[in-house]
Amino acid sequence: MALFGTNGVRGIANVEMTPEMAMNLAKSIGTLKGGKIAVGRDTRQSGEMLKSAVIAGLLSTGCSVVDLGIAPTPTVQYYVKHHADAGIIITASHNPPEYNGVKGVAGDGTEMSRADEAEVEKIYFSGSYRQANWSQTGELSSFDPKPMYIDGIIKAVDAEAIRKKNFKVVSDTGCGAASLTTPFLLRKLNCKVISLNAQVDGTFPGRNPEPTGNEINDLKAAVVAAGADMGIAHDADADRAVFVDDKGRFVNEDVLLAMMTEYKLQRKPGTIVTPVSSSSLIEDIAKKYGQEVIWTQVGSIHVARKMMQVGAVFGGEGNGGLIYPEFQYCRDGGMSAASVLEMLATTGKKLSEIVDAVPCYNSVKEKIHCKNKNEVLKMIATHAKGDKIDTTDGVKIFNNDGWVLVRASGTEPIIRVFAESKTCDGAKRLAEYGVSLVTEYNK
Repeated sequence: MALFGTNGVRGIANVEMTPEMAMNLAKSIGTLKGGKIAVGRDTRQSGEMLKSAVIAGLLSTGCSVVDLGIAPTPTVQYYVKHHADAGIIITASHNPPEYNGVKGVAGDGTEMSRADEAEVEKIYFSGSYRQANWSQTGELSSFDPKPMYIDGIIKAVDAEAIRKKNFKVVSDTGCGAASLTTPFLLRKLNCKVISLNAQVDGTFPGRNPEPTGNEINDLKAAVVAAGADMGIAHDADADRAVFVDDKGRFVNEDVLLAMMTEYKLQRKPGTIVTPVSSSSLIEDIAKKYGQEVIWTQVGSIHVARKMMQVGAVFGGEGNGGLIYPEFQYCRDGGMSAASVLEMLATTGKKLSEIVDAVPCYNSVKEKIHCKNKNEVLKMIATHAKGDKIDTTDGVKIFNNDGWVLVRASGTEPIIRVFAESKTCDGAKRLAEYGVSLVTEYNK
């Protein structure tokens, strides 16, 4: 039985993700890693309960623990990279408020490797935890990593160029962990900041934790009403960021990834890394600059590690999760906020102008509830053998219209269907084809 999904171990708090499970996961990680472990969490209602369990588990194995409190996931990763041997984050990222999870961080600040996750599972299921002698249980301290993280971002971008522009920005932190970082980062970059959903509240009263185009209507309206240069929204743990342009339009995440890819390649040639679920736009832009795209499995852990392996100049996912190797090898919503401002400041263009210059692809995303995800995918792969397919992650089927990707969610009992085409009808047809395949075998 696998515990870890695409991004850590998640479940409904106090039902699937219980304090006992969190403590035993922490004991497993403490047994494997040892040393100094940093622990942080997002704003979820169950976060303090699970954090307490995680800290107890780690201390029982003899690890020393630094409690970072509420902090964005990339903030915890930044602290671990510079000051700890490993980390644990209590978060369910974009999942609904009743969910929570445990996510491991390696000593270099990246997400825990799949190999380490397998070792953690082995220890967890065997119960072979290190048990410290009563006199050697770990020590607990606390630290606020947020100012250090904010200063690190400011040093990594052209802060002076941004400050000269006096941008007006609307920030919607969704009552999540970025409520304690993004508005302060923007102020330090001399922006006039208008904040929405900035109170720390794990019931997420303003909107759902996932900042999709339909969820951030208040942000769109606020950008237009305030005459702002842009709007930014985060998920609960702020490893992702999405944007609204100066016309109040939601910036499609694939367009965001594409325009940031072009901006980075204009400044420095190099390889781009992105999952098979990303838009063909990325390949179009890379070809324009004579550079290569490497496609990976879905999941930032795969993207980040491949980027490290090949020395990529940029990478990320088409969900607002962008990775800036000049700062750290993880998805970073705060770094995205500053980087988009830098792009506006150094190009002298409005965000709407940059968005409108990106070639148009049409995409459709669907999801179907499915308990037997892997069996269904195997049957789809067999069915699709006559077509051009890519099985890097799930089944990606190409035809003259474009492509459709059918893959299992790593965090929920669903199969996701992504379709892309240069025409709206083509994308719809491909999505319908993908859904029909899932429906046919999901009986």
